[in-house]
Amino acid sequence: MSWRILFAESLAALKSHRRRTIVTTVSLGWGLACFLILMSYGNGYERAMLGAFRAIGQDLILVGGGQTSLEAGGLRAGRRIRLRTSDAAAIREAAPLVGPMSPEVFAGDRTVVHGNRQKDYSVRGVWPEYRSIRNMHVLAGRWFSAEDNLRRERVAVLGATMAKELFAGIPPAGEAISIGGIRFMVIGVLETKGQLANYSQYDNLCVFIPYDTMSLFRQTLYTDLIVLSPISPLVREEAIRQVRATLATLHRFSPNDERAIDIIEFNKFLEGFVMVITATKFLLGFVGALTLGIGGVGLANLMLASVVDRTREIGMLKAIGGKRRTILAQFLLEGLAIVGIGAVLGVSLGTVMTFVIGSMPLLGPLLFMLGGKGNMGEIEFTVSFSAIAVSTGILLLVGLVAGMVPAIRAARLDPIEALRYE
Repeated sequence: MSWRILFAESLAALKSHRRRTIVTTVSLGWGLACFLILMSYGNGYERAMLGAFRAIGQDLILVGGGQTSLEAGGLRAGRRIRLRTSDAAAIREAAPLVGPMSPEVFAGDRTVVHGNRQKDYSVRGVWPEYRSIRNMHVLAGRWFSAEDNLRRERVAVLGATMAKELFAGIPPAGEAISIGGIRFMVIGVLETKGQLANYSQYDNLCVFIPYDTMSLFRQTLYTDLIVLSPISPLVREEAIRQVRATLATLHRFSPNDERAIDIIEFNKFLEGFVMVITATKFLLGFVGALTLGIGGVGLANLMLASVVDRTREIGMLKAIGGKRRTILAQFLLEGLAIVGIGAVLGVSLGTVMTFVIGSMPLLGPLLFMLGGKGNMGEIEFTVSFSAIAVSTGILLLVGLVAGMVPAIRAARLDPIEALRYE
């Protein structure tokens, strides 16, 4: 029997049970649409969470002072290690695997005044390279330069929320402000950051000034932190070893003394973060697969009912020489036809529903309180090709499994018993 005849017979059989076929097809389509929506939610959830976490910096590493726990070079354990500004320059020379780097000092909260508006904000002194390490983008104006730092210019770059609170819609660039009673010129404003992780204070609520200019508020011989990134994530651990070895030589402590300096790798926090996200996506995928499985049960019931209704027909076909593989192929074609139509319906319905939903709040209210925009941290629903491929593949697998058992049962029917079936 040719494939064209088999296909025609399968369509005729489906039309004879039109109501059951439509219900089963719709249930499969709905299951696939639900799977697509859940996968779209999972992908949007991953983007929102990772974006909010990575806003703090690109492969960020913080180096701070500590206290020795081992004797080294004849010096006792328990010495306090304070990082100097010159240590950053030494690391730049001795650690080739370290990329952009900057010392960072904090002046604490200082009263910032513009006109009749004033409020306390965190003030940070940094090198120009700091911007690239911390994923900062200037919305208006410019970031300060190495020349600004060398000349100790009284220039400042404002966090987005701080600029809105002080200037209330007026372009801040080029305006004068007072920081702790000292006049500064605003040269730039940062883009709003939807920042989930932080240290000290959220960037939206800070004012950044050149490192050497910070000497107006406090000494800059010693730095609070050295902020850096490796030249590549692949060499992160080796870059950290180079930093530790360089500082060990400068401050005369053992390179194996992990307490002498405090090194924080934000990527280690990211690893745990990714595990939680992956577990959530797996749960969503599992729920979606169960939904498709329920549709598969409906398909199996339809095919089993079709085998029962057509028992005498199958017996007649086998009595006149019909082969097992022909009967098996006919029932499999019926199942695959339902699955194919259900897949088209499900992808279409899932895509439309995803577009209609658009986005859902996740971190928006939290990030808004922390100085971000109200729509930051939202889950954006987008149907990806991978989600369509995975869901369609699962549906085809479910359809094959659900259609195979009834098809095998039909192919194994004894022709004599089938002809006697009432």
